[in-house]
Amino acid sequence: KTFGFIVLNDGTCFKPLQVVYSDKLDNFSEVSKTNIGAALIVKGKLVATPNAKQPFEIQANEVYVEGESTPDYPLQKKRHSFEYLRTISHLRPRTNTFQAVFRVRSLCAYAIHKFFQEQGFVYVHTPLITGSDCEGAGEMFQVTTMDLNNVPKTEEGKVDYTEDFFGKPTNLTVSGQLNGETYAMAFKKIYTFGPTFRAENSNTTRHAAEFWMIEPEIAFADLADDMELAEAMIKYVIKYVLENAPEEMNFFNSFVDKGLLDRLNHVINSEFGRVTYTEAIKLLEEHNDKFEYKV
Repeated sequence: KTFGFIVLNDGTCFKPLQVVYSDKLDNFSEVSKTNIGAALIVKGKLVATPNAKQPFEIQANEVYVEGESTPDYPLQKKRHSFEYLRTISHLRPRTNTFQAVFRVRSLCAYAIHKFFQEQGFVYVHTPLITGSDCEGAGEMFQVTTMDLNNVPKTEEGKVDYTEDFFGKPTNLTVSGQLNGETYAMAFKKIYTFGPTFRAENSNTTRHAAEFWMIEPEIAFADLADDMELAEAMIKYVIKYVLENAPEEMNFFNSFVDKGLLDRLNHVINSEFGRVTYTEAIKLLEEHNDKFEYKV
């Protein structure tokens, strides 16, 4: 064997870089025995390869093994189930799926801010720890510094929150809307974008204990204005991701969700339908299916 190939990924982009090395390296034998997951330092010449699968490659002059890996490295050259990846959560960001997901998530977050800033909105940070239950939107996670094994009590036998950090019951936020509304009265157009917490004990794929939520608040706006804004934002974010993460989106379309790109392009090239509550009820009543709950 007089040459070899290395698939190198430094996190810069989704696709890895191919490195070609030869027996001219002083440590050719050591490099040839390198296992998947090793950390390498490569120096060489970047060469265009228009007739190959990759547009360019590095012809290595030097390869240093910065950090060794063992043959039993948990991530091998095969597809791994999400159940398995959950058991090695410290390594799963290195997989193609997690690389693609978090690159796209990063772009989505940036596009959301970009959209609202271009529309003249002010970004407002609302409290994550709050004494308010915004609109009774959901069960809340309580925040306390009290010793749960020795909770202070009042003379009536109730929890004495005056001994707690804030002197009253506090929780993780379920919504920043209440705070956002007060700022909208000053700035006219604001938005919040941050983590939200819900304590509903619903173990489904559609329930999350923690998620990020966007909450715009606009003074002097009506329902039609809200719908126009929502449609414009969704299309803007989708278009931005498609333009800036083509490799990641092609990966999703090929290996995760067939037809994803067609559906997303349909969304950005179509007008959103609008129907009133009364019209929706009429459509349901005209439908022949039996509903679990009476319309």
